[in-house]
Amino acid sequence: MTLSPDISNIATSRWHGTLQLEFAHSQDKTQLSRSYAQAPLKVQRPFYPEGEGVCHTVMLHTAGGIVGGDRLSVDIQLHPQAQALITTAAAAKVYRSNGAEATQSTAIHVASGACLEWLPQEAIVFDGARYRQELRVDLAADALWLGWDVARLGRSARGEQFLTGEWRSRIEVWQHNAPLWIDAQWLQGGSEMLTSPHGLAGYPVIGSFAIVGRSPSQDMVEKARQLWTDGNYHGEAGVTRLMAGLLCRYRGSSTAEVRRWFTQVWNLARLDLLQRPACSPRVWQR
Repeated sequence: MTLSPDISNIATSRWHGTLQLEFAHSQDKTQLSRSYAQAPLKVQRPFYPEGEGVCHTVMLHTAGGIVGGDRLSVDIQLHPQAQALITTAAAAKVYRSNGAEATQSTAIHVASGACLEWLPQEAIVFDGARYRQELRVDLAADALWLGWDVARLGRSARGEQFLTGEWRSRIEVWQHNAPLWIDAQWLQGGSEMLTSPHGLAGYPVIGSFAIVGRSPSQDMVEKARQLWTDGNYHGEAGVTRLMAGLLCRYRGSSTAEVRRWFTQVWNLARLDLLQRPACSPRVWQR
């Protein structure tokens, strides 16, 4: 008998995957100078849709989904002046657990003058999943990190709700051993937080987009808010200034909607901070 994917997380299917990437800048080109991958994580060959200055890289999860007991570790290092954009080939799927917790730990180091755009596609967290993700970014002086995280709790397109399980997320961005932004979230399936107006207010999709390392102008903050106001969106959103950056929050029902707004803000940030327009990775267009 073939088990459906959301209940196939028996011990023999657990993965301990590793991905290590290093990016170096030389002669006006950023290159993936070192890569090491252990299944189920993998990386595609880099490409340069906007010239040699920015290296676009796509991460893959070849097992098709994350199950209880999986441990994934990602380590990314950008050397001075490197410019890289990293995304994923598809939405991540976190399947129902048999009791074990699945974890993904990501460590990012961005050297002086370098910029990393961390733009993974959304995670779909099935009812009954137990998932913890941790991300730490260490910035050198004059380094910049732009990153977003989007999660859908339950396969709401199928009428599924997040009634059991738990989702934990912790993001930390540091510079010179000082925290610039620390964001910890914990949601339990079926809890009041999912329906409370102080939590998700019944919405199944949540998203955060942070730009950290440089202080945005007040004009940029206002433009980010105006993009939401003018976009005829149906969810709820907010824009906040950080100590050295900008934070956008979303709760709603549509991953397409949050991606559209985040992409608009991303384009705004690129023009303001990097003097180049957004260039969407080709895998987003499939």
